Amino acid sequence: MELKLNEFAHCLQMPVTTIERWIRQGRIPVKKVGDACVFSETALKKWARTHNLSFCLPGEKQEEKPDPKMETLSEAIGRGGIYYDIAGDTVEQVIDSAVSAMQQVGSETARRVLYESLVAREQMMSTGIGNGVAVPHPRTPLSNSGIADQMAACFLEKPVDFKAVDKKPVHVLFVLVATTARQHLHLLSRLSFCLRDNSFLTLLSQRPEPETLRKKMAEFDQRLNNGE
Repeated sequence: MELKLNEFAHCLQMPVTTIERWIRQGRIPVKKVGDACVFSETALKKWARTHNLSFCLPGEKQEEKPDPKMETLSEAIGRGGIYYDIAGDTVEQVIDSAVSAMQQVGSETARRVLYESLVAREQMMSTGIGNGVAVPHPRTPLSNSGIADQMAACFLEKPVDFKAVDKKPVHVLFVLVATTARQHLHLLSRLSFCLRDNSFLTLLSQRPEPETLRKKMAEFDQRLNNGE
């Protein structure tokens, strides 16, 4: 079977640059001929299943999945984790270190997908929202990556210039991963509520212990559940 490169990338719901690199590296069972990708549908679908990725040809109806239960901040960060001394001198380096530290991402393929999605989003527009905080997230939900909904708090070894809106260097990342747009907006809204609170920002500047941060986020969950 033959598809143009951009059509093929759409079938895998991945960036064209990632597909091109994987073809060059021999990581994916595809041969590139000009601007077209030649492949065996059976072999490719087997490869996609092995790597927890979806492959859907143009015209095929993709399996619809119900939206997951909306996560609380406590649940999301409980899955994503809290990490310290994330190394790096540049945006790309600290994102790479953060993704490497995250324990619930899964396979190396999933880690590469997440890293490249986060960097691509930063190249479009910085996720540095000010007050030393950045919220890296993929531009579109990673619905077929095999990565569960989660949020990781990553305290950097040293501040890094993220081109934030207030021009202040970033010292903590909240890496947000969601499998649906609804879940993403839900978690982002809850996190934004926290980040508008001066006491929460002060706590972040103190690099709190994991239990202290989880407890504080649970308090915000309760406030939000009570309609504040």
